[in-house]
Amino acid sequence: MSEDFYSHSKIYDLMFPGSGPAVEFYRAQAERQGGTVLELGCGTGDKLIPIAADGRPSVGVDLSAQMLAEAERKAGERGVAVEWVQGDMREFDLGRTFDLVFIAANSLLHLHEAASLASCFESVRKHLAPGGRFVFDVFNPSVGLLSDADGVRRTRESLSFVDPDRGDVSVDVAEKYDAADQVTRGTWHFSTAAEPDFVVVPLEIRSIFPQELPLVISLGGLQLVDRFGDWSGQPFTGTSALQLCICESA
Repeated sequence: MSEDFYSHSKIYDLMFPGSGPAVEFYRAQAERQGGTVLELGCGTGDKLIPIAADGRPSVGVDLSAQMLAEAERKAGERGVAVEWVQGDMREFDLGRTFDLVFIAANSLLHLHEAASLASCFESVRKHLAPGGRFVFDVFNPSVGLLSDADGVRRTRESLSFVDPDRGDVSVDVAEKYDAADQVTRGTWHFSTAAEPDFVVVPLEIRSIFPQELPLVISLGGLQLVDRFGDWSGQPFTGTSALQLCICESA
């Protein structure tokens, strides 16, 4: 788990603003299911707070106390009630079930071992109400991009942002892909012209390839019932950038 990366919650929100088709997709899933919602790896609440604002009783679980504190602050600003719980998606027990459980934004990929994924999926299954659904999104691994992860530090222009306190922030990433573990191990550097490398943090992300994904899901007693390739619901293909998965209890 790359906890250090998520100790900088305000930087995370500036780099990944909480809006767009992913938020609307998960809001639509919550509306479809009705009832209660649980998000695992909820971060600062950019997807769960809009769902709760729609009137859905919502619970957010995250390992990072810093991310949860920012989520609670943001929800309070909007006057939205959400129950925030510090916990580990690999093993949790909330003592109740939910109509929708979801894990967004590649958060599932912080679980590197098959046993951790199976434990997470089993915990999810135990928290699904009858007819409940488990939805998550992970990237579709690109062999070309993985082979380019050679440890060289490069600037990610698409991730640059403006910090109200610091000004323009650039983001450099150096990554290497460990094929045996299917894990990309990276170091992220955040800099301004006046303050180079003011934050340097590790981030390690697993890859789950399309053919193994249904098997990993089944380890926890779930079944994949649908898989989309984008937020509009287009069918998943080998060239899709996204694996957007709909699961139910097996």
